[in-house]
Amino acid sequence: MSTPSSVSRIRTLALVGPGGAGKTTLAEALLQRAGMIGAAGSVDRGSTVSDFDPVERRMQHSLATSTMHLTHDDHLVHLLDTPGSADFLGQSLPALEAVETAAIVVDAVAGIEPMAVRMMDWAAGRQLDRMIIVNRIDMPGVDCAALLAALQTTFGRECLPLNLPAAGGREVVDCWFAPEAEPGHEADFSSVAAAHRALVEQVVEVDGEFVERYLNEGDVDARELHAPLEQALREGHLIPVVFTSARTGAGVAALLDVIVQLLPDPTEGNLPDFLKGEGADARPMHARVDPAQHVLAHVFKVAIDPYVGRLGVMRVHQGTITPGTQLYVGDGRKPFKVGHLLRLQGKEATEIRSAGPGEIVAVAKIDEIAFDAVLHDAAEDDHIHLKPLDFPVPVHGLALKPRRHGDEQRLAEVLARLAAEDPCLKIEQVSATRETVVFGLGELHLRVMLERLREVHHVEVETAPPRIAYRETLTAAAQAQHRHRKQTGGAGQFGEVHLQVEPLPRGAGFEFVDRVRGGAIPGVFIPAVEKGVRQAMEAGVIAGHPVVDVRVTVLDGRHHSVDSKEVAFVAAGRKAFVQAMREASPIVLEPIVDVEITAPEARIGDLTGDLASRRGEVRGTDTLAAGQARVRARVPLAELSGYQTRLSSLTRGEGRYTLALAHFDVVPAHVQAEMTRRFELKDED
Repeated sequence: MSTPSSVSRIRTLALVGPGGAGKTTLAEALLQRAGMIGAAGSVDRGSTVSDFDPVERRMQHSLATSTMHLTHDDHLVHLLDTPGSADFLGQSLPALEAVETAAIVVDAVAGIEPMAVRMMDWAAGRQLDRMIIVNRIDMPGVDCAALLAALQTTFGRECLPLNLPAAGGREVVDCWFAPEAEPGHEADFSSVAAAHRALVEQVVEVDGEFVERYLNEGDVDARELHAPLEQALREGHLIPVVFTSARTGAGVAALLDVIVQLLPDPTEGNLPDFLKGEGADARPMHARVDPAQHVLAHVFKVAIDPYVGRLGVMRVHQGTITPGTQLYVGDGRKPFKVGHLLRLQGKEATEIRSAGPGEIVAVAKIDEIAFDAVLHDAAEDDHIHLKPLDFPVPVHGLALKPRRHGDEQRLAEVLARLAAEDPCLKIEQVSATRETVVFGLGELHLRVMLERLREVHHVEVETAPPRIAYRETLTAAAQAQHRHRKQTGGAGQFGEVHLQVEPLPRGAGFEFVDRVRGGAIPGVFIPAVEKGVRQAMEAGVIAGHPVVDVRVTVLDGRHHSVDSKEVAFVAAGRKAFVQAMREASPIVLEPIVDVEITAPEARIGDLTGDLASRRGEVRGTDTLAAGQARVRARVPLAELSGYQTRLSSLTRGEGRYTLALAHFDVVPAHVQAEMTRRFELKDED
């Protein structure tokens, strides 16, 4: 394989967009056309370069970003194939950090799907060059003219075709370099001349000199427009549209030419936004696309194989990395030495001698490497990081416990590995419910996590919906006393406690006050009384949930010079608290969450009605772009069990939501009565 002589011969491209649009098949077609593979693999047969994970092959969907490369006309093209499901945005969004160009792949049959809109918006937010690849143009009944009009309505008039379908989608004709169609190769709609004119007019608008030439001469040779073309791409003033059929190969050769001739090299795209410093002191900075500078590289993907170990995949932004280079990870003080520098082709890795700006490479078996880390070779760069990605918040929870006793530590280690690979997979040890809860972006996200636990890491687990973290508190003051006496022959146990409970403001926590006078309870036993109170608070009094926002004051008590022991005052404090709590008008509190739902505007009425049926309070709606709207509401968390299924039903799969804890509030009286009844029955058992 030839090596490009300079940064100007490197291209980086991420294929993004909805599942089923053909991104993986398109990657295969590009690799095959460039001579990197002998024959294109098949998603159905599980033989593609990018979908090499056993779970991916069985499910016939990309579940993680795969890194590939090809060469064409002495250019090196780094190609990232990303998952199309919204459940795997933790994999697809980081791919935008590694490339100059985001290629949004649109299915000519399905049209503009929500994931295409989202990825277009995210790519624009990261200031990437954007292009649209319309795939499957050869399918029966496809109306490419109507789809192009819809793209321009949705994304703007800057969406202009670089080529057009011809011969019923069996081929494409160039509209950029060719001002007129060749005889016998007319486009299926519009005309090459009209498309060429629209492209040139759009590009010259960014350069006053070319505008004047165009007005005077009537046309400008497209070969002279490279600089203004790159400027138009950087500014989003042009979003080129190309047509292909990955299945038949129509337009694939033309797409390769577009990539190497028209898309930006690392010096021509917008430089990524690095920050130097922490918090409010952080200042923006840009890497210098210079192989002679000190190294700055960003880790956008981590994969942890049970046999190979940790693999860190990075984009080099500045400097040159070679085997033997000493690199620091973030603000770490101990460098590691690069042993093997790898270029990836799906699961295959080839060792290379060096990697400079624009290259995507990997290093293996470096335990310190983590997702989003910046690697550098200079101590003064220890506080440089990329502007954080705005990931969706994982809100779908699943409680896990190992099926086999003794696997608790093994489960914790494997979950930590999975979370290291996926920034949208969160692991929580919920002390209030004593559960290990995994949070993901959706049901499919969690199902794939369970598949990997079982198939890849050989850990069997039992699952359940996570329990709601209810709380108990009181609404009035009350007093109680309890005498603990136990005689078992020989020394006995004796302790008596008089205490008072009072409510505190919501969120105030717990206060313990000692007002015992005259040594009625010796000071050495006061901590035992508090321990007993805390035990009762943790276990709950009326419904089995932790007690919060209470002041407990120890007023009096009695002790025995021989029989009083710590255990006696623990028991007396616990039981006195329970008695006082039951007399203090106790209530159960439930978590209330702020919900933001984004969905098609036409579905908002259905959504607000459904939220009202869930004891929700709609707090506002906002109209967004592309026919979308946002609903803001406040809803009891208990009412959102299984909400993703309901939301998908109401919005035909186009709705998404995020949650954030707002506060705790009193459960309805009938709910508390049922919770208390179940708790009492459980105690009786």
